Amino acid sequence: MSSLMMSDTVLRVTPGQTPDYNSRNPLTKLLGMVETHRLAAERHFYLTDELQALVPFSHLDFAGPQGADADILDPTRQDNKTDFQKQNVRDFLVTDTYLLRGWVTPRAWKDVEAFDPMPERIVPFLKLSYRAGPDSKLAEALGRLPGQSIRLFLKVNGREAGGLITVPYNEATDRYEIELWGDHGSDLRAIFSSGGDERGLASLDRGELITRPDMIRGLRSDFDREGKDDVDVRIVSSDCTMHPLLPTRIEVAWADETGQSWDSNEGANYHYEFNMMLRGWDAYLKAGISANPHGGLGFLHYRNLLSNYFGFAGSGELGRTVEPWQFDAMGGKADGERREGFFAIDYADLHILKNNCGIGIHRHRDNQEIFFLLEGQAVMVTGDWYRFPDRERCFELRTLRPGHFALLKPGGLHGMMNATDSDIHLLMFGGYD
Repeated sequence: MSSLMMSDTVLRVTPGQTPDYNSRNPLTKLLGMVETHRLAAERHFYLTDELQALVPFSHLDFAGPQGADADILDPTRQDNKTDFQKQNVRDFLVTDTYLLRGWVTPRAWKDVEAFDPMPERIVPFLKLSYRAGPDSKLAEALGRLPGQSIRLFLKVNGREAGGLITVPYNEATDRYEIELWGDHGSDLRAIFSSGGDERGLASLDRGELITRPDMIRGLRSDFDREGKDDVDVRIVSSDCTMHPLLPTRIEVAWADETGQSWDSNEGANYHYEFNMMLRGWDAYLKAGISANPHGGLGFLHYRNLLSNYFGFAGSGELGRTVEPWQFDAMGGKADGERREGFFAIDYADLHILKNNCGIGIHRHRDNQEIFFLLEGQAVMVTGDWYRFPDRERCFELRTLRPGHFALLKPGGLHGMMNATDSDIHLLMFGGYD
């Protein structure tokens, strides 16, 4: 059961007026924040197109309805399906923490063979960052600024760190930051030295970059297509920190150097999830080969992206929980929570996004939607409009490439930005509010 965030603000818009979306747009604000995120080593060690950011937030401002509905500020009563203004986010407040994850390889330099005779190992990494200013919750609990380091309680997919992790202060970002790499099997100091990576060496020296294969697990090669015909990918390397299908769950609490003062969400700890439902050529349920498909000729290579059939019957991925205040697929409301096991379609549109065009961050109160990228490259944003009981509200950002789509569930925030010089071709289908 989810809960509406009644502390959020719905801003009344005077009938006949339209909000100014060109100045201080929240999509631009969010992307600007993510652009300031700093990696522990030089960027050529990372698969930058596959970096994923998680930006927790504590408060949202929404535009209110248009016209005669301008005074209906309660989202549960905003039943006009064709008024899209009431969906639009106008501002947000971030919390003290942000998270990054992605794939990393130390074999970025051509002369690395002298230091690393092993085959290439592309492994996950996880970065956690905490605001260092006097307005952070930890500083308020401590009654002063923290010192040159703080401490971190961390669980990743249920695996605890086995003691508090020391997180050093990073003067370049004015934040406390730690980056954990999986089992790369390399001498990072030798590699950084040979390549002149002063940033990587400095991160090693101050303890910002550490190797923790006990917590950060998996290899990118685990998900190679070869040899996996008819294999349910959900059971492949299921504890991988960069699993293409399964959410990565992270539990966090922050303490001062002594471990006496805490920012621990009032003792409950913070629970985050990388959980964007992104599917495509490299993120699928099952793949295989079908001879004479439907009585035809030759061989069809397939990838199951979403399914209610065969082994995926009852998976629930295509369904949704219908809250009492939400419309069901037939446009009605009913007392009590219900379940729809299917994906309802009200429209299918093709869109062309020109360069520097962005679909603003907005919510759909009731229905599901798919953003399917046909051509180009885009930044996809998702998040939780209201709070789910098992995680904090966050914006999640990933890069979409051709053949990728994101499935957006009811209660979800979403938006997209074309920050390239080329057009984006996008197929959108689903149900409007």
